[in-house]
Amino acid sequence: MSEKEKVPYVVTSKSYTAVAINAASKAGEWIKSRLGTVSELGTKYSPQDLVTEVDKGAEQMIRRLILTHFPDHAILGEEGVEPGPEASARALKEAAEEEYLWIVDPVDGTTNFVHGFPFYSVSIALAHKGEVIVGVIYDPSRDELFVAEKGKGAYVHGNRMTVSGEETLTQSLVAVGFPADTTFALPLNMAAVQALAPQVRNLRAGGSAAIHLAYVAAGRLSAYTEVGLKPWDIAAGALLVAESGGKVTDTIGTPYTLAVNHIVASNGKIHEALTDVLKEAKATGLE
Repeated sequence: MSEKEKVPYVVTSKSYTAVAINAASKAGEWIKSRLGTVSELGTKYSPQDLVTEVDKGAEQMIRRLILTHFPDHAILGEEGVEPGPEASARALKEAAEEEYLWIVDPVDGTTNFVHGFPFYSVSIALAHKGEVIVGVIYDPSRDELFVAEKGKGAYVHGNRMTVSGEETLTQSLVAVGFPADTTFALPLNMAAVQALAPQVRNLRAGGSAAIHLAYVAAGRLSAYTEVGLKPWDIAAGALLVAESGGKVTDTIGTPYTLAVNHIVASNGKIHEALTDVLKEAKATGLE
């Protein structure tokens, strides 16, 4: 083992990663403390697209913590963007000009949070000139912190993560999702479910894109696919998967960028087989 490999994974106090970890864990603890207290439910894009005062409060908390350290950085947060896919694309385009852009989902899995289903997370990513260089996902229910830095690997509980080893779809546990857009995205995701179900070991739909991506990185899921996501759902998790040795593309296999909304993240070994199934089922959203 070289000297370089022996160096422990240490985060310095003012680093981007340290600030992301601090913001995610503080917001996550606060969110968890608010469980069961949501009094006002709002909807955004559709009746399935929930927003609560907790989402808004958590995003404000994260913004404050980031801007204290990096006042000249830009922040693209879910609650600061108008609902709907067009507004998201527009907001991303405007933000993409920024040198340093933080991409924040204060509560990924709001519907779960509202129902008390313990599968929601805080997702924070930092992009430099359009490329994600830090990704942090915090799951307050399990007190699990997933951290990745570009070129430095991905970690959970301080342990290095690697993707799973399944080599065929029949051996694979694959996550899917049902986003708030019931007109465009839902039929495509249902078609994906229909096509994948007979070919994989089993399907899971936990309701938090960020945790699904973290689980692919940790080797707990073989893959995850969903049509109709937003930049803040994917950015941190995509880096986790890549830094764990996995592969992240759009649903037809084009490499991931911040503009990708229809995603396949896998251990790499089953990636092509998975995108082939989606193409055949016309479930890519990109036909």
